[in-house]
This record gives sequence, structure tokens and C-alpha cells, in this order.
Amino acid sequence: MKLRFKPAAPGSGIAFVRSDQPEPTRITARVENLTKRARRTSLRNGTVAVETVEHCLAAIRGLSIDNLEIELDNAELPAVDGSSTPFVEVLSEAGIAEQDAERRCFKIPEVIRVSDGDAELVAWPGEGERLDIIYELDYGRDSGVGRQIHRFALTQDGFVDELAPARTFITDEEARQLRAAGLGKHLTYQDILVIGPQGPIENQYRFPDECVRHKILDLVGDLVLLGCFVSGRIYARKSGHNLNHELVRRLHELRLGTQLHERLKAGAKLDIHALQRVLPHRYPMLLIDRVVEIEGDQRAVGIKNVTINEPFFQGHYPRQPIMPGVLIIEAMAQLGGILLSQKLEHTGKVAVLLSLDRVKFRRPVAPGDQLVLEAHTRRIRSRTGEVHCRAQVLGELVAEASIRFMMVDADPS
Repeated sequence: MKLRFKPAAPGSGIAFVRSDQPEPTRITARVENLTKRARRTSLRNGTVAVETVEHCLAAIRGLSIDNLEIELDNAELPAVDGSSTPFVEVLSEAGIAEQDAERRCFKIPEVIRVSDGDAELVAWPGEGERLDIIYELDYGRDSGVGRQIHRFALTQDGFVDELAPARTFITDEEARQLRAAGLGKHLTYQDILVIGPQGPIENQYRFPDECVRHKILDLVGDLVLLGCFVSGRIYARKSGHNLNHELVRRLHELRLGTQLHERLKAGAKLDIHALQRVLPHRYPMLLIDRVVEIEGDQRAVGIKNVTINEPFFQGHYPRQPIMPGVLIIEAMAQLGGILLSQKLEHTGKVAVLLSLDRVKFRRPVAPGDQLVLEAHTRRIRSRTGEVHCRAQVLGELVAEASIRFMMVDADPS
């Protein structure tokens, strides 16, 4: 397989491009694109996925890289030696250029805790732009891994020397289970770090506490999915990728709330008058009050203030007013249409809903709620487009859907 790192424009973020598809498929490294997998971090755009991205993402963050495109002709990144060092070496050899743009950062504003049984992650505000991680790994006294604790303050030099070389590991029992399932039969003990009761089998540690260092490396890589540099303090105990992802989702919700507050103070990017010039919808079907952020043709955030005066509340339902789910979808679709209209070749065209996929409703919307709508471009072409949309109230997910559009002329004549 081939893996190629390519420079990206300021503000582009990190994205993988599957060049082996009929049309190259772009998958941004954002929490919205996470797909559920065991023991690894994987991303998906529609039916196209890229697997085991965490070690590469950790290297990117460790080297303080903000914008990068990773092109690959395979569904999975190369495992190499199970560490981040091979990615660090290639990127360092290529060289890193400074860009004339402000770095996107997010300071953890309050205490956040996520847990699963006796595993937990706790994040809280730190000092300045620092990211400090304390990880407590505990496999029990009878395990060759045992209990390990390591504290790490993220710096570029520290990452390269102290974290990047730490490799993925599994216990001897886990290795036997994988082989019984027909997996990894071609691998030797030199290819993967297997820990037996007495320590590494036919291998050697690079650090006495290499296992806990690798867990920190995984967490650093997973935090990249927030789409910016995270600063603060994090305590981890027995956490893995699934819990890391849950923390990133919580941070994402907090970041959206913080950004929304700042945008509302700054004023609308598109007010109702501008929206009416873009959308053909009118009362009672114009379901967006304003757009507060647009990032080119890749992302948009809009607002819908829900009041008791909405005409649909008269019949849905008189004694318990609830916004119809189809209208929440319609509001998200209208924001998606606005986002797609930002592409130059879509000027003068209207986005007509073509299909819906993975539609989910999480909670009802009632009078007095403010719907915060967010749309991310998944795929965009001259005549069609696909966006993934989410609707939230007070940071709580209300609904989400992947929506496909056909772009048609606004004036049929």
C-alpha cells in the first residue's frame, strides 16, 4: 500500500483521502466521522472507511501540525511497528512549514468526567496552552503488565523522545484469543508486543512503562478528532478508545456551546434577509432564523428559535406541543442547502432533498427551545451533494441525519 502526506491550506484541518475509490473520498479527522470499532479508532464517510488512524494522528499532534492531507490506497493505515515513530520520521524528514493563520485551540473550561465501570477519564482546566495527562494503567498483580502510572506534559521534543516509540501491546491471553479467531496468524512476537506473565515474549520493552506510555499516545491521537489543539489536564484510568471517543464528544459539545455564545455576540453571518436571498422557502416553511458560522463549503452552523407561535403547534399537539420530527429534518436540510450553495459552481442553484440515511431522533423539541443546527459536507459534486447534519438543544443531541441533495436551477425557465 501507499501512504502520502500532502500539505493542506490553513483552516483545512486533518483529512484522509481514499485514492483507491472510483472517485477519491475525503474523510476528515473529526469526531462526527467516528465509526464504532473494537480496540481502534476508525473514521467513515458514507460507506468508505479508514481504519486504525490513532498512531498517525498522535504523530501529527505531537509535531504540532494543524493542516494535512493523508492520501492512501487502502482501507487501513500501515501498522509498521505499532508506534508513532515511523510517522514522525517521515513527517520530520519532509519538513514542516509555518502558515499565516491562527491556530485553533480549545481550553477545557470545566470539569468533565466520563466512565465505564471502573474505567474513567476526568478532564479539567489547566495552565495556559499546556496539555498534561496522567494515566493509571492496572491489569492486576497476576498480569505481566501490572500497574503502571505515568505523567506526561505534551511538548514536541517530549513526544518524539518519550511517547512516539511506545508500541501497541496485547497480553498473551488476548493473542491466543485472536489466533483462535483466525486473526494475526502471520504475525510473530517480533512484529507485535505480546506481554506474558513474566513480561514481553521474545521481545524487549523500549521503556519500563511502555504500556502506559502507549495508552497516553492513543489518547493524544484521539483528541485530534476535536478538530483543534486541546489544552488542560486529563486523568485517565483504564480507559481505551471507546472512552476516549466519549470524552472527545463531550468536549465537542462544550466547544460548540462556547463558539455559539461568541458567534451570537458577534452577530449573524447570514441574517434572515440574506437567507431569503439563498433559500426559496417562505413562511411557514422557512425554518432557519440565522446562520452564525460558515466555513467555505465544508461546515455551517445555524439557529432556529422555536416559539409557541409556530403554526404546527396548533395540531401537534394542542395539549403537549412538540415540534414534528420531519420539520427538524427539514430545518437541517435547509442548512445543508445553504452550505452546498457556497460552492461556486452551485451559484444560482437550489438543493432539493434526494434521500435520507441514518436518521435518528434523541429527544423532543418544545416551545422555548433554541435549535442549534450543524451541517458538515461529506461529498460534493457539480449536480449532487451529501451533508451530515446534527440538531442540538443546550448542547444535547436532538436529531441527526445524512442528507443527499440534487442541485437544480433556481429558475426553471
